[in-house]
Amino acid sequence: MSTTTISDIQLPKKLITFYNSSELSSIKHDVQIITETVSVKERELCIKRAATVGKVTLLTRTFGRGTDFICRNQQLLLNGGIHVLQTFFSEELSEEYQIMGRGARQGDRGSYRMILSDKDLEWVLGASWEEELPKIVGTTLYQTLNEARNLHYESKCGAKGVGIAQCKREHKDSKDFMAALSSGNIVAVKEFLKKQNQGANLIAASSRTVLLMDATGSMSSLLTAAKETVCTMFERASTVLQEKGLPNDAFQMQFAVYRDYDCKKDGVLQSSSWETKPTSLRSFMTKITAMGGDDYEEAIEIGLWHAVQQSEQPEGISQVILIGDAPAKDHSAIKRDRQTNGSEAYWSETKYTTPTHYTNELNKLKDKNIPVHAFYLHDGARNNFQKIASETSGRCERLDIYSSEGAELLTHFVTEEVLRKAGGDQGDSIVELYRAKYVKSFTS
Repeated sequence: MSTTTISDIQLPKKLITFYNSSELSSIKHDVQIITETVSVKERELCIKRAATVGKVTLLTRTFGRGTDFICRNQQLLLNGGIHVLQTFFSEELSEEYQIMGRGARQGDRGSYRMILSDKDLEWVLGASWEEELPKIVGTTLYQTLNEARNLHYESKCGAKGVGIAQCKREHKDSKDFMAALSSGNIVAVKEFLKKQNQGANLIAASSRTVLLMDATGSMSSLLTAAKETVCTMFERASTVLQEKGLPNDAFQMQFAVYRDYDCKKDGVLQSSSWETKPTSLRSFMTKITAMGGDDYEEAIEIGLWHAVQQSEQPEGISQVILIGDAPAKDHSAIKRDRQTNGSEAYWSETKYTTPTHYTNELNKLKDKNIPVHAFYLHDGARNNFQKIASETSGRCERLDIYSSEGAELLTHFVTEEVLRKAGGDQGDSIVELYRAKYVKSFTS
């Protein structure tokens, strides 16, 4: 039999580590690796060699689609053909079927198996995966994972739907602009160009909102939704402000994501620039991936620390919107995780020199009357998020991001708070107008 192992590894480092491990040493002479860095010529040779008796091939998920392992060896077919081991749970069932199909071309013999690491299931089971896994009976494991995957998929499709609707409007505007150019409608041309190239209103007072999101391994649905809906958030907010006779760019936003200390100094926090238009924020989110988070609690203290730093800039900030599925760490966990992931000697050379706790940063925001609105995805974070919001006179609600309406809910929560702050004394009435226009279940 020939074995092909397809692994979910974005960088070949882990694959090479396994290749050089003692567990593989006894058969290493029969093992080959295919990654994106292998030349096309060498890759073709490796693919041919993969379908030979006794050969073990390790490759990344990129090659799980469209790579044909053609078996012409009759002895191999008699032995059962190619056996495929998939070592990750696909986000889409179609990818799983594609990988399964690497085991045999039509009519040939082959076999397939999936071997999973429990830690890799955080993205599908959520931040409480350690609690959820023991509850799953062995024979129903795949069914449970598949059902959870389907919820994630529906959520992402819902987010894509919001993004597509936005793209359709922009496409129509572009077509109207081209038609105006062709017909010589200079007024329409000027209006379009003015709208596209208008800078920020430097005279009007502008509210500034930090959208602070958990970007650990379980948060892929939220990150997708944020990317797909940010343009819609800005469009709706601008429309409502304009209807109220206020500047339609009277707000700025910054996106920031926090993770955990296992992501080290470059990954524990990432932030965008301040923007009055959504395009750059969408580009920022395109580069953000869900990763890290060794334990349940996440480094919310780092996210709030960042918000405090922004509040100390000349422009300051008006509010923070916090979204996550796990609570903040306690003092002992922070000390442990900093020590485990580099030690204080490592962190002392970064901008996170001094350990902090979320309550320290929360008090600094509270002293400046900066509210933190906290939206939690999992009930395990509810108590902590309620405390964060209540301490700063913020709003706290559950965000069901995994529902088909999850992206729309995210859009509502964020846009409402942006409008409430941007509208000043008219904030509440502006939110009511927004709900009347965009929230289906709203009744005045």
